[in-house]
Amino acid sequence: MVKRVTVLGSTGSIGQSTLDVLARHPDKFAVHALSAYSRIDVLVAQARTANARVVVVPTDATAQEFRRLWGENTRAPEIRVGANALADTAGDNQSQIVMAAIVGAAGLPAALAAAQAGKRVLLANKEALVAAGSLFMAAVKTNGAELLPIDSEHNAIFQCLPHHGRASAPSEPAPGVRRLILTASGGPFRARRWEDLHTVTPQEACAHPNWSMGRKISVDSATMLNKGLEVIEAHWLFAMPADRISVVIHPQSVVHSMVEYEDGSVIAQLGQPDMRTPIAYGLGFPERINSGVGMLDLAAAGRLDFAAPDLLQFPCLRLSFDALRSGQVACIALNAANEIAVEAFLSNKLSYTRIPSIIERVLEQMSSMHDVPICAIDDVLSLDVEARRHAQQLVSLQSN
Repeated sequence: MVKRVTVLGSTGSIGQSTLDVLARHPDKFAVHALSAYSRIDVLVAQARTANARVVVVPTDATAQEFRRLWGENTRAPEIRVGANALADTAGDNQSQIVMAAIVGAAGLPAALAAAQAGKRVLLANKEALVAAGSLFMAAVKTNGAELLPIDSEHNAIFQCLPHHGRASAPSEPAPGVRRLILTASGGPFRARRWEDLHTVTPQEACAHPNWSMGRKISVDSATMLNKGLEVIEAHWLFAMPADRISVVIHPQSVVHSMVEYEDGSVIAQLGQPDMRTPIAYGLGFPERINSGVGMLDLAAAGRLDFAAPDLLQFPCLRLSFDALRSGQVACIALNAANEIAVEAFLSNKLSYTRIPSIIERVLEQMSSMHDVPICAIDDVLSLDVEARRHAQQLVSLQSN
């Protein structure tokens, strides 16, 4: 039976890789809906190729642009507009699988809607867990949704854990597991001292040595804030406390993550640094399907190196562990402040080494709110707005 798939954020790198894998299996999958924020020309081309029934765009202006680029020769897909339409499409009964790949807090309501609809959610949106982990995991459990992590590290851990043919939201760590070990490439600056990075340019920070990623996530990889967010995600995905999650730097990006068991065994998942592997695993689970990724040649790789991260070199990783231990409000503040700081850096309004200081100040400013209850998505979004306001003020002070 062909399963219909909705791809949220289809014009980004994860979305494009998802469509590549789907196109390899027309007997198993068909595209129901695609969404984009700004690259409407790419969305038009994708909708044509994938024969999408629905597209979702943010504004009436982008809907008009879609119609103009589509032309009048062939019937256009249904065009839905706005954030509410995005969440409605994620939760409608026309698709069984949702790839949640919208970057930032904007993707949170739609990812939550897919979970509430009891679908298989392929989660590539960090904010669903970093900012709303308790709400999101409760929605997965309550509605019988399937949750497959798509980040290469979490997907690797998932592959290394025991399963019974269904992906669910655990309430406690898997039996016999001692520790989760997330690997990190270390980014482009792992061999440089922190004090020498003040003049780093956005172009340098975005030059990831192994992965092809968007600009924002590339900067997060350089600061290792991205790895810190993954630690928070791992806590929710696998019901694992912070003191049983470790990070090691692995420059080759061949070992994507590991699970250590009580008997001393360590099981690792290895593969090419290509996101189509975890995407194909998520789409096909519990079966394995062709991803289009080539064979791994360990002899050619030659060696695999590992090192402990220096928290003085990567202060954002330390701040992430601190936020996880402090609670959900701190995690929301961490993520929001980072988005504002990275955006300012990419716009040449903030130096690279000021990114962690902005985050730390926002965490301090919001520390009095750690006990604020989070009962609904509006609570998350309200705290997110508050953290962004603090971060924006701090960035403005730095710029003046």
